[in-house]
Amino acid sequence: MKFLYRTGILFYSLFVRVASPFNSKASLFVKGRRNWQKKLAQKIENNARYLWFHCASLGEFEQGRPLIEAVKQQYPEYRILLTFFSPSGYEIRKNYELADIVMYLPLDTNRNARKFIRLVQPEKAFFIKYEYWHFFIGELKKQNIPLYIVSAIFRENQRFFKKDNWSKWYRKMLFHCSHFFVQDERSGELLQSIGLNNFTVSGDTRFDRVATIAHSAKEIPVVEKFKGKQPLLVAGSTWKPDEELLAEFINNHPELKVVFAPHEVTSANMNRLEQLLKNPHIRFSKAGENEIDRFQVLIIDSVGLLSSLYQYGTLAYIGGGFGVGIHNILEAATFGLPVIFGPNYERFKEAVELKKLGGAMPVNNFSELEHTLNDFLSKSGRLEGASDVCKNYVEKNVGSTNLILKKVFNK
Repeated sequence: MKFLYRTGILFYSLFVRVASPFNSKASLFVKGRRNWQKKLAQKIENNARYLWFHCASLGEFEQGRPLIEAVKQQYPEYRILLTFFSPSGYEIRKNYELADIVMYLPLDTNRNARKFIRLVQPEKAFFIKYEYWHFFIGELKKQNIPLYIVSAIFRENQRFFKKDNWSKWYRKMLFHCSHFFVQDERSGELLQSIGLNNFTVSGDTRFDRVATIAHSAKEIPVVEKFKGKQPLLVAGSTWKPDEELLAEFINNHPELKVVFAPHEVTSANMNRLEQLLKNPHIRFSKAGENEIDRFQVLIIDSVGLLSSLYQYGTLAYIGGGFGVGIHNILEAATFGLPVIFGPNYERFKEAVELKKLGGAMPVNNFSELEHTLNDFLSKSGRLEGASDVCKNYVEKNVGSTNLILKKVFNK
């Protein structure tokens, strides 16, 4: 099984290298790992005490971020090493100010794992949510370095819980982990089913993150002026299928103000979105406070504003549900915005729970979107009730970070 795993890593490496001249993400993946050992050795401080946080990508970083920030505040004697697997995480957060070192995780080989961990010698390691790498986890175990899995969530169909030989070999990685901080009771039950009891049901650290965002949201006067006294739909992290549905509704409802914050802010994508809109619209980069209120649609053509935009909203549409899955709905929910999204949401615990509670509504097509928006906008009681559900849901689930810190540092 180990031979198959090594072979898989080798073929993945070769595939990415072949693809790198033709694919920007593959190119970043390869270039970012080049000479990693030399780069890391230059950054490591002798006699410093390191904590290692590893995230697959940007979403996992947002889950690990509250823990990193709490550690920096409460345990300033530690240095933070932050690694990413994906370019979409590293390239956005490579200058994250609370991490002392930010770098790509080398590919999971026995040699890389041994060299990496011996260079860093972390006192503790934290892998966020999904990441399980055989050689890195094994090397941490060999060197008696505790490994904590943070905001973990498990499902019956994951390989860990199947009966075949490959799954049994893969499952052994879990037995090398010191402790699991799982999001829900079901995840704990699945761990118990394979003989693991070293877990705590701590919830999701993202609730702590979005609560912090809500308290420190930046004021955006242009958006406040744009909204005026009309209802405002914030469409966050949208993709083409989301935007096509929303544009059809917007073009027939000039009374609704809309802020689009597309997932991709390329010029080509901005042009495509503008072609869908028949009513007055303007890009954020061209908006002036004195004229902004005459437009119906404001298109955000920069990054970093979305989490603060939600404070001005009446309700939110979160993109991605017509693709592989929805983006972060909690950033909107923490401001009390009812959330709407496409049909591919069932892998997201918070979306499933908010739907049951009445704070979220999935839609499969334009007819359902139209009905849902009209229902929210025409019935103040419906809107207020869903708003309270979302706000209370977030408030009820904060506190995961402090629970983890107490367990890890024996406080």
